[in-house]
Amino acid sequence: MSDNANRVEFTREMKKDYTIITPNMAPIHFELIKNVLESFGYHIDLLRTTGREIADEGLKYVHNDTCYPALLSIGQLMHALHSGKYNLHKVALIMTQTGGGCRASNYIHLLRKALKKDGLDFIPVISLNLSGLESNSGFKITLPMIRRAIAALTYGDLLMLLKNQTKPYEATPGESDGLVDTWIQKLTSLFEEGKAFSQREVREYFEQIARSFAEVKRRDVEKIKVGVVGEIYVKYSPLANNGLEQFLFEQDCEVMVPGILSFMIFKVDNRLEDIQLYGGSQAKKQVCTLLKWYFTKYETDLIAAVKKFPQFTAPAPYSHLKELAGKVIGYGCKMGEGWLLTAEAMELVESGYGNVVCAQPFGCLPNHIVGKGMIRKVKKLYPQANIVPIDYDPSATQVNQENRIKLMLAVAKEHQRDKEEAQGRGGAAVPARA
Repeated sequence: MSDNANRVEFTREMKKDYTIITPNMAPIHFELIKNVLESFGYHIDLLRTTGREIADEGLKYVHNDTCYPALLSIGQLMHALHSGKYNLHKVALIMTQTGGGCRASNYIHLLRKALKKDGLDFIPVISLNLSGLESNSGFKITLPMIRRAIAALTYGDLLMLLKNQTKPYEATPGESDGLVDTWIQKLTSLFEEGKAFSQREVREYFEQIARSFAEVKRRDVEKIKVGVVGEIYVKYSPLANNGLEQFLFEQDCEVMVPGILSFMIFKVDNRLEDIQLYGGSQAKKQVCTLLKWYFTKYETDLIAAVKKFPQFTAPAPYSHLKELAGKVIGYGCKMGEGWLLTAEAMELVESGYGNVVCAQPFGCLPNHIVGKGMIRKVKKLYPQANIVPIDYDPSATQVNQENRIKLMLAVAKEHQRDKEEAQGRGGAAVPARA
């Protein structure tokens, strides 16, 4: 009998008093999304647990060869259920389900298998997807919820971008982290009042957020600029990448992590690309075209807000990323992060973040192809690119990962010294953008 036939539905009655536990991928974004869901009457607990015990818990239920993000997110959920913190008969789990060729489509089934192994298969598992894979009477994805969630993700992108470009230079340590917390609280209150998600309001708050970070007193120091690309979970999750952003800050770097919005546009655009390549329904094409237009409006406003303040580097629009990717890889290469990962690496180098960490789960075939597999092509176009691929899995040691990054940073410092010496001798300055 299929997994779907046996699954426990999350019902309307459960919505009233059940706590929905969710694993944590992107701390800023998911905090805002959690608060959006709570404004619709759900009780959400966003897990913030870290440490080796999460991976060890995951290894009890998920084979090491399956997928590191699956192992960690399932490990985090099972660790929470075993913590004694929850009434197991008043709890549900939620997880995203992509529905594509990536192994992420199977996380839900792996989680249900883990629950069954522990005799906990009475706990409902909610599949969060827009592909119509599963439905639950007690958890409905509505248009108002989608609008608020999209706004929340975009605010998350902006806060992450500005924090990462302010934190290394702040005169008062902790000020940019404090600003992030302040804005999360303010945006949450506005969402509860039904505000801050219309296009006009979003533009207004984007500018306010950018101005607040621009007003942070900065030290005039030079930092090594590092970009981060990779599989979406490992790229954003401190649990998965062993606190990569914080490690880079401690190494005296400024960090640029591309946002989630471009990934969302990429996923919608892929559907349009499929229709163009293989044919498809006009209705689907119209829906995807509308979604792409809607997402792109947010992207345009975010870029415009950042560009108003010259101390910040604004991300390039998705259209430019697609143009870059077309030079080296086909648009049909779309499993996992697909050609977008390659394009993000190229755009980071163009923007002055020529030192790039490519964070990928060991054994993630799509990302090994579009990440590690494309380094030679990218370096041919951008000789100044300094890219290091880092594999993350339960058997990889943190010290080995950090040593490889330190080696990349040593090369970056050497390049910086050469550049300064050339300028000192009256040579031409190396431009920030290639």
